[in-house]
This record gives sequence, structure tokens and C-alpha cells, in this order.
Amino acid sequence: MRTPKSQWQQSVELRIPFHDLDPLEICWHGHYVRYFELARTALLQSIDYDYPKMRESGYAWPVIEFFIRYAQPLFYQQRVQVEAYLMEWENRLKIDYLIRDVESGRRLTRGHTVQVAVEMQTREMSLVTPAVLLEKLGVK
Repeated sequence: MRTPKSQWQQSVELRIPFHDLDPLEICWHGHYVRYFELARTALLQSIDYDYPKMRESGYAWPVIEFFIRYAQPLFYQQRVQVEAYLMEWENRLKIDYLIRDVESGRRLTRGHTVQVAVEMQTREMSLVTPAVLLEKLGVK
């Protein structure tokens, strides 16, 4: 898989800690969700629309879809780069992710999440992209 093309992207670097390992001494698959979340938060902060700003704007953005493809395992103390790319923002947020080994640049994992806008007062899903997000992206 090639690197996704997006003008909105962000990455975080981390080292796999001991407490994230499973009995086989590789990173337990459930921790990847947290790694994606760290990159997604950095991406949202880069457009000034992270979770506190979402709440202030009156919208929650729950994840409704999560996909992950484990190509290679992660190991104790391995340095990885977790990259997040905003791919779609009309009627939903679709964010693609890549986890790469820092030293080799090798792709280890890829995935995506989909989030939808929910009006916090009514708890109803918004069928259109809220104007505040379009303003943050500079596409309005």
C-alpha cells in the first residue's frame, strides 16, 4: 500500500512498551486502537478541532467503523511512526492510518476509522458535515 495522499496528515512516534505485549511477546492487537487514537488526536489538533473543540461546537464524533490489517507484528521497544491521513470529510470523517518501523520505514500495519457527527443536544446523527469542520479545514 502506498502512502495515502491528503493535505491533512499528522504522525506520532512511539516505542512499544513492555506492558503492551501479549504472552507471545508481541504487541497485543487491541493496543493498535490506542495507537491510531494517538495519531488521530494529533491530526485533529493540527486543524484545531480535537475533542474539546468538537464538544464546544455541539458535536460528538463517535467512531462507527474500525478496520485494521496487521501485516507485521510490533515488538518490545520497537520505534514506530503512526501516521493519520484525513481522507474524507463530507458527511463523515474517514481517516487512514499507517504504522511504520522508524528505522527501516517498512509498513507494519494499516487501517482506517470512520466517524460521524452527532448533535450533542438531540443525539441525532447529522446528515451533513457541520459548518465548523468545513471552516477548520478551510473548504467552506
